[in-house]
Amino acid sequence: MVPNSAGGYAWEVDDMRRLRRFMCLGSEGGTYYIGEKKLGKENAAAIIRLISSGKGVDVVREIVQFSVEGRAAKQDPIVFALALCARDKDSATKAAAYEALNKVCRIPTHLFAFVEFCQSLSEGTGWGRAHRTAIQKWYSSKSPKALAQAVTKYKQRNGWSHLDVLRLCHLKPETDGIACVCKYVVKGIEACRAEFSGKADVEKNNKISGRCGSSKTADEATMISLIEEHKLVREHIPTELLNSEAVWAALLENMPMTAMIRNLGKMSSIGLLKPLSSHSEVVCQRLIDTKLLQDARIHPFNVLLALKTYEQGKGDKGKLTWEVNQSIVSALDKAYYLSFKFVEPTGKRYLLAIDVSGSMTSYKVLGANTIDARTASAAMAMVTARTESKYQMVGFSHELVPLSINASMDLNTVMSKIGAVPMGGTDCAQPMLYAMKKKLEVDVFIVYTDCETWAGANPSLSGPQAVQKSIWHF
Repeated sequence: MVPNSAGGYAWEVDDMRRLRRFMCLGSEGGTYYIGEKKLGKENAAAIIRLISSGKGVDVVREIVQFSVEGRAAKQDPIVFALALCARDKDSATKAAAYEALNKVCRIPTHLFAFVEFCQSLSEGTGWGRAHRTAIQKWYSSKSPKALAQAVTKYKQRNGWSHLDVLRLCHLKPETDGIACVCKYVVKGIEACRAEFSGKADVEKNNKISGRCGSSKTADEATMISLIEEHKLVREHIPTELLNSEAVWAALLENMPMTAMIRNLGKMSSIGLLKPLSSHSEVVCQRLIDTKLLQDARIHPFNVLLALKTYEQGKGDKGKLTWEVNQSIVSALDKAYYLSFKFVEPTGKRYLLAIDVSGSMTSYKVLGANTIDARTASAAMAMVTARTESKYQMVGFSHELVPLSINASMDLNTVMSKIGAVPMGGTDCAQPMLYAMKKKLEVDVFIVYTDCETWAGANPSLSGPQAVQKSIWHF
């Protein structure tokens, strides 16, 4: 074990594990004992060490896997790690990073973030040949229709627009379809029509781009017609129509799962998701559809965040409030457990130990104001409890208390049980000492903590003692 930021000890992790943790958790908000900026620098240094040791291509492979499999709640840490690889001097790492760009940066938001990270990491302008070629490929590899929808939905993010990027990457479109969309971005719809009018293979792109542009001045009836014809999304809707129940009803028909989860509060606030309504029923059915959740790469954390935000009846930011629909709360609770892919029972015996010390309620996970480390720990422990038949759950700080929690309980009930345990310093040896004292047969210990430990015995010493005195297996 090694010293940690709290003055205690933690198990040392190698750089590849640190990379994986960074991609899952990022450094947003830091921890109770270490700031966000310092934590970010430590993770960046770990990636650089991996590249320097000849593992740069392996790092890129991990980045792609985490992104494609939807294993991270937020994409920014993954995009930052990819940008760090792309700006490194190692040619193999750089080539692998740029080759992976389309797989990782699937939407313009990710692309703009990548461009911004690369520029901040570069000593010069950052727009060398390899960089320009990769960005050109991002645009040219898409179908004209997909590109038209992308540039009209995500016009600008992170201080970058498609116009900025196209001018810097010097894209020379090889097809009329891509050229048409690029002309629209740079010169507008009228110039696009003037140059490509009459060309059958690009007329549809002209129509899509034109409709997306005209949607900003459309009335409610026209807007609904455009949504139905062109599958427009929330970003295409003018501000004055975002409070229209009829417009949101039209959007809901083909709304992607991620967008639906993100807009539950808004749709409830305008009355679309009233209890017992048909739209509420549609939303609940989609939320508990395992295939829809997995196909959309919905991360369990984002479902948990939606649950905790929705049930409070107001957003973390702004003035939006809504009447909570308990059917949607129940569906979100079920969706959380359904969003874990390929979780199969192992048949082993688990001791699930949740840290209830003070720092667990101070640290907000992934920058989410509604989810602290204690809530996230309880939610993760319940996934194991609902998967495995042999488990015991305990709460600990400077002492340990068995928790009367079973797999049928919802998250709010579990949180109230955990909240009743007395707080104190974090002694991670308590679960092992408890099992040794009670002579429990344990195959797996899972300790949920913010990793900033300082109180009590060193848990790495408790384990070996317990192995000699009981019949556990690690």
